[in-house]
Parts: sequence; structure tokens; C-alpha cells
Amino acid sequence: MVQADPIPLLQDLVRCPSVTPTDAGVMDVVEAALTPLGFAVTRLTFEGDGSYPVDNLFATRQRGGKHLLFCGHTDVVPPGDEAAWTHPPFAAEIVDGKLYGRGAADMKSGVAAFIAAAARAVADGSADRGTISLAITNDEEADSINGIDKLAAWAAAAGHRFDFCVVGEPSSAVRLGDSIKIGRRGSLNGRVTVTGVQGHVAYPEKARNPLPVLADVVRALGGRLDQGTAHFPPTNLEFTSLDVGNPTANVIPAKATGRFNVRYNDGWTPASLEAELRRALAGLEAPDCTIGLEVMGRPTRAFLSEPGGAVEVLCRTIERLTGARPELSTAGGTSDARFLAQYCPVVECGLPGPSMHKVDEHVAIADVEGLAALYAAFIADLFR
Repeated sequence: MVQADPIPLLQDLVRCPSVTPTDAGVMDVVEAALTPLGFAVTRLTFEGDGSYPVDNLFATRQRGGKHLLFCGHTDVVPPGDEAAWTHPPFAAEIVDGKLYGRGAADMKSGVAAFIAAAARAVADGSADRGTISLAITNDEEADSINGIDKLAAWAAAAGHRFDFCVVGEPSSAVRLGDSIKIGRRGSLNGRVTVTGVQGHVAYPEKARNPLPVLADVVRALGGRLDQGTAHFPPTNLEFTSLDVGNPTANVIPAKATGRFNVRYNDGWTPASLEAELRRALAGLEAPDCTIGLEVMGRPTRAFLSEPGGAVEVLCRTIERLTGARPELSTAGGTSDARFLAQYCPVVECGLPGPSMHKVDEHVAIADVEGLAALYAAFIADLFR
């Protein structure tokens, strides 16, 4: 069964230059691999909400029992200066046991391993003891508006209920299986605007300088906001820019702004975090100045898949195959797992990814083969 070998499939995927949101034939490759395995494949294009149209794919092989969802993305970041690559970014060349190409690590290797694992589970009969589905998008590396968020909502509206989800993002630190991510911090972007009164620097009594007030805001809000929770580090707010837009040396500006990002743990929701920030700002002295707070864009929520249940099954599978239990991590940024967390427990389990987004991005052939074997073993263990 050709699909059981992840390497040729990974090469086919990498050879599609699917820079977000360009499909470049990558979904055709996925569909062609899944259809012979008995998956019903649905292709969906979502658009609107201020973002570009995106091609998505949902495939399911329904056999009752527990419902396992694999989630991944086929879009990649641009390769940059292709002349800087030792191996062409979309050639999928294999040299010295490594497969080179943009998206090889992040995360076409995960998609290839999903499909290879499903093929093996079909061949050995373990796939018939449960239901396997795949949710694949071409919009993870950029806006993430018309991708998994809408695809998961569509699947739920169509009646699909998932017991567990594995997202194939690179999660291992040094070796395959040494770490899985059971949660992610939330992210909130905001802007504070302090409005005063413009004036001549020689007559400060006739102006109201917003900059000292903004400095107080930075001191009051910046840094840690709590002591952390059982599985997460402390919530942290970092100011990323302070601006007045004032090119003149002898003018007190009328307005000053500060932009910030908060990476927050599961002790907060976007609403409770915003309320706390407003409370802190209300307590500052700002004589004859006003302080405004604006949340920018849509915050991403923190999520946690509690240890136990399917998470424990996955840990035992990894320990049996690698000889060591994985670390349960919540470190790092965001991924499409945040959209699935509202439907079922979700973890990120994938390869080490030190080369992702870099020139000469690559994966070790042995790691891709090992990941496919790990996923196949997990399917059997979960459905058993």
C-alpha cells in the first residue's frame, strides 16, 4: 500500500509550492492519498471576514466507536531568497537521510505521517474499530480566519463529534516524542492611548504632556500579571512599541500610544483579562489626561487538555515506542489547536522542528517514518 510510506507522499506535498493561501495542487495530493483508503473527502472553500479565500479539506472514515481527528495544515511560509537555499525549496530532495524543502518540518511531514498511519491502520484492521477523520487547511501560517476555525464549525454543524484530536505541529524538542503540547497560552493584543493637550515646551503649564502618564502605564501594566497555574507559566504583558508621531523637538505632543501583547494562562479569559487591565488603568493618576484602552483584533483563548484519558493513552504509546514518557508542555505560541479545543481534548504531537521557517528547512527521514509509526500505534491503542 503506497500510502503507508510517508516519504514519497511528503515529497509530493513539498513539491506543491503552497505558500498561504495558494493551494498549488496540494489538496489534490491529499485527496488522492485518502480516497483509496475509504475516506469520504469533502473540499470546502471559505472566504470573507476581511481575509482571502482558503481551500480546506475534511475527510472521514466512519466505523462508529471512538472518533479520532487528525488536524494539520498544508500552507507554508514563503521561501525567501531561493538562491540562498542549498537545495531548491520545492524540490523535496533527499540527501544524507534528510528531506529538504519549505514545509518539510512545518508541517507537511505531519500530514504525510497522518495519512501513512491511517493506511497502516486500515491494512491491519485497527481502523475498523473506530472513526478516523482529518481536517486539513491551507491557512495556518497567516490570517487563520478561513481555515480550521470555520472548518471545525462546519464539521460540528454537520454532526461530527470528536473524542480526541492530534495536531501534527512540530512539538518535540530534541528527539521524536520527547514532548507533546497539551495546551497553549492565550494571546491578546492591545493599545493604550493617553490624550493630553498639545503645547510649546517653553510653556508646559499651558499643556498636558501625555508621555509621563504613558510611562506610568508601562510601569503599571508591564511584566507578570499572576503567579502561573498548575500547567502554565505566569501571564506576562510586554509593551512592543511607544509612539507619539512627533517630529518636532519643541512641541509637547497631544497624544501618546503604547502597543502591547499579553500571553496569558488558563486563569484568564479574554473578557476577564480586559477587565483587569481596565481596572489597573482606572487606578492611575492622569491629571487632565485621558487614558483609553483598545483590544486589537480577536484574542486567542488559552486552552488545556487535562492529563488522563486519551492524553495518557498517547503518553503510554510514546513511552512504549521510544522508551521514555513525553514532557507535557504548554510552551510556545499559538496553533490551530486553539480552534479545536472547544470541541474536544486536543494535543500537538509532531517532529522536532529546529529548521522550520529557515533556509534549507528539512526533516530526518527516520523521524518522519517514526512519526507515522507512532500515529499508527496510537490509533490501535486508542481504539483498543
